[in-house]
Amino acid sequence: MKEFPYWLDQSSVDSPQSSVDSPQSSVGSRRHDVVIVGAGYTGLSAARTLARAGADVLVVEREDVGSGASARNAGQVLTGLKLDPATLVRQYGARRARQLFDVADRAIAGLERLIGDEGIECQYERVGHIQAAATASHFKELRTQQALLERVFDHRVELVSRADQRTELGSDLYHGLSIDERSGALNPARYVLGLAAAATRAGARLATGVAALQVSRDARGWTVSTSSGKVDAREVLFATNGYTDRAAPFLQRRYLPIGSYIVVTAPLPADAAASLLPRRRTAFDSKHFLHYFRLTADRRLLFGGRAEFSRPSAGTTRRAAEILRRDMERVFPQLSGIAIDYAWGGLVAFTRDQLPHAGKLEGVFYAGGYCGHGIAMATSLGEAIGRRIAGEPVEHPFFDDRFPAIPMYSGNPWFLPVVGAYYRLRDFLG
Repeated sequence: MKEFPYWLDQSSVDSPQSSVDSPQSSVGSRRHDVVIVGAGYTGLSAARTLARAGADVLVVEREDVGSGASARNAGQVLTGLKLDPATLVRQYGARRARQLFDVADRAIAGLERLIGDEGIECQYERVGHIQAAATASHFKELRTQQALLERVFDHRVELVSRADQRTELGSDLYHGLSIDERSGALNPARYVLGLAAAATRAGARLATGVAALQVSRDARGWTVSTSSGKVDAREVLFATNGYTDRAAPFLQRRYLPIGSYIVVTAPLPADAAASLLPRRRTAFDSKHFLHYFRLTADRRLLFGGRAEFSRPSAGTTRRAAEILRRDMERVFPQLSGIAIDYAWGGLVAFTRDQLPHAGKLEGVFYAGGYCGHGIAMATSLGEAIGRRIAGEPVEHPFFDDRFPAIPMYSGNPWFLPVVGAYYRLRDFLG
């Protein structure tokens, strides 16, 4: 079993944009208009936007391009936000909820446009998604959600009863399905590499293997101290999301990094793969500790979930892989005994209100907190914050220069085991 993302083995297969031309390994000593910390979707989208506007941009990344969640996720491009439609309406009212939901919808359209404009070969398809009801009461909630989506959000989904769900999903575990045709899927590693190539073509420079250690301000602007030396900038953007560290303690207090783990099976026979997800949709269930799954281009099943709260390591990844194997075999008993070829983990950044945020804190720009809906939204919010840094008077529903911190939290999520036990109990009780 390989303990790294499956996508990395696939990012160079038949991909004309499998690598970024000559990234720097040092920052040098020159001054830039903008220094961006983090070479994931957010940072690279902002870098592309700023460079196209004529800014001198340097992106520093402590590991490789996309080494965080951007190449570790399941490649699901989902409609909506982490908060379900009913919660959005209850907390923000129908008008504001519709505004937030529409931003997510436009983010997918923008992602598709960018992939087309830049010619990024990332296996993108609009396959739609399945939300599987874990209990009979959850299916009733999906029916209520269907009506709300159409009435308030002008968004249509189809319900499939438990008796008919085998047309969409080769499992009898669930109690009915909701089908949303607007969601998509892609190879996240190929996408982030293609986005990096687009940013460098626009004129941005990337420095990989360079960690940002500290930022300080004086009358001339910012100095970013890195593992490769100091660099000056007019503005700084932190695009580190769930991997934010002590270089930005004010952001650490606002992002809660939660581990998410994935296993990928050995390739399946064509008929076996087709029986699991006949229309190759991406899927997730309705539990608090949800599972998500999809088929890859070479007929493997990718299966993920919150199997461990700890940061990914050799020990946690192996434990999580065994948990996920058992869970996968509960969903798909026909896969009992199938080999697991890949297992890995990554960090998903949650915020206090479970919504993304972008803006300026303590003089530094930031964007992040996608709560598992990050591929399209991170690309979109990265572009929006890039335009704001460039001086455009951009208005955006997720811009927030206040962004409240999480109470009694300084970057060490000590309370996660208690929270985890609470949500496991709720899943158990149904």
